[in-house]
Amino acid sequence: MVDVTDATFEAEILFRSDELPVVVDLWAPWCGPCRTLGPILEKVVDETEGKVLLAKVNTDENPGVSQLFQVQGIPAVHAVHQRKVVASFVGAQPERMVRDFVESLLPSEEALKIAALIEAGDEASLEEALEIEPGHPGAIVALAELYVHQDRPDEALAVLHKIPESAETRRVAALARTGVDDEEAETELLADVEPKLNALLERVKDDEAARQEYLDILELMGPMDPRTVEFRRALSRQLF
Repeated sequence: MVDVTDATFEAEILFRSDELPVVVDLWAPWCGPCRTLGPILEKVVDETEGKVLLAKVNTDENPGVSQLFQVQGIPAVHAVHQRKVVASFVGAQPERMVRDFVESLLPSEEALKIAALIEAGDEASLEEALEIEPGHPGAIVALAELYVHQDRPDEALAVLHKIPESAETRRVAALARTGVDDEEAETELLADVEPKLNALLERVKDDEAARQEYLDILELMGPMDPRTVEFRRALSRQLF
């Protein structure tokens, strides 16, 4: 079980749903039916022994997630897999119904094998996962990131083009284009990034390569870095 906030929604629900089904329990401390349903969900999901993840969201503290799920009443439960809502129910339900709901999400043997291959993380395993399911987002992103660490940026970018763009593909593509191939290099790049961004900003209007590098650095900084918003505004002013 994991407690999810507006800030961690993408990492803890969307990204994790590439690997396994995520049951999202939207609740609030004042909600009596939520207190009834919560322990049942925890018990039933725990019995899957890691094949399903339970993510709990306090709707009072996380209005962003509530809005994304268009919450109109709680408790509201949504199952997310491969970044899509695949099943839902609203209101406290008996254990038998909750058990049927969770069991319907259990992955097939094929899905379990793919998850194990992605967990292994070596090139042969990831390629085998893609032979089983070509275009599997989790396997493709993992393979692209492996290519980045092996200093094979062109191959990383090529494989990422096989799936729709997402926050995760943008991050790995940014790593490939900037030549950042490990955490130490990323930390070094971002430690004194402002002079570099200011220099690039002077060229972004007429230099496509400078504009892409500027955007890639902002991608690596991420939305939680307070400087990201200011530098995005500066880019808009420069371009328009």
